[in-house]
Amino acid sequence: MTAVYVIGDIHGQYAAMVRVLRNAGLIDANRRWSGGDAQLWFLGDFVDRGPDGIGVIELVMQLQNQAADAGGLVQGVIGNHDMLLLAAYRFGRHKSVVAEAYRTGQHVTPGTVDSFISLWLNSGGFPGDLARMTRKHVTWLSYLPAMARVGDKLLAHADSILYQRYADSIDDVNHFFRKLLTESGFREWDTVIDDFSEHRAFIRQGGTDRAQTFLKIFDCEQFIHGHTPISKLTGETATGPLVYADGLCVNIDQGLYLGDPGFIHQLA
Repeated sequence: MTAVYVIGDIHGQYAAMVRVLRNAGLIDANRRWSGGDAQLWFLGDFVDRGPDGIGVIELVMQLQNQAADAGGLVQGVIGNHDMLLLAAYRFGRHKSVVAEAYRTGQHVTPGTVDSFISLWLNSGGFPGDLARMTRKHVTWLSYLPAMARVGDKLLAHADSILYQRYADSIDDVNHFFRKLLTESGFREWDTVIDDFSEHRAFIRQGGTDRAQTFLKIFDCEQFIHGHTPISKLTGETATGPLVYADGLCVNIDQGLYLGDPGFIHQLA
């Protein structure tokens, strides 16, 4: 049986990502795919809150090609921080200001740039990511799905019911996001980015019932997500996934940007 691994919320922590993937045997000392026919899913938030989101994206893109050549699969879903960076790139009027600040080592004050770039910076954006971003990074991020089904597992970034507001099937949710990320204007982006502010939908009161309804809509048995660091929920260092809501949900946000050691989760 093909092994399937999921990893959440890298947040620009390139060195930590490399360490976690090396420890799992999925890449070698040269940072090349060594996982054979295994599947590896990234659950969004490749960027922000860490210094090298573009480096993270480029490595995942490389691994995607190498895994395909070996009969494996590397794929990801879109996270809200990925959308924030895309919005800053697509709608931001002051990208040149950010690029110049990055080149000269100066600080960018959010209040001195337009609202999309300000929102991105206030959410942990690193000027180097926007300055280094190219059309290939934009295209790759823009065509990531929002949700995926692996066996009976539902994979998506956020512990939120936001997805069911847009459609009632995985394919239709992905169609909504594809159109949003490639065609829609800034008002539609602003609405969806705001929707991503919801966290903990399935762990707070009534969460188990909410999870049952959510999974029934998308015809899956268990929801695997990131978005909310485990250590913020438990008050303890995250060393593995958090299974909750009577086993219906699995949180794999490893809290790398908080200094937690990181982990990778193999689906049963």
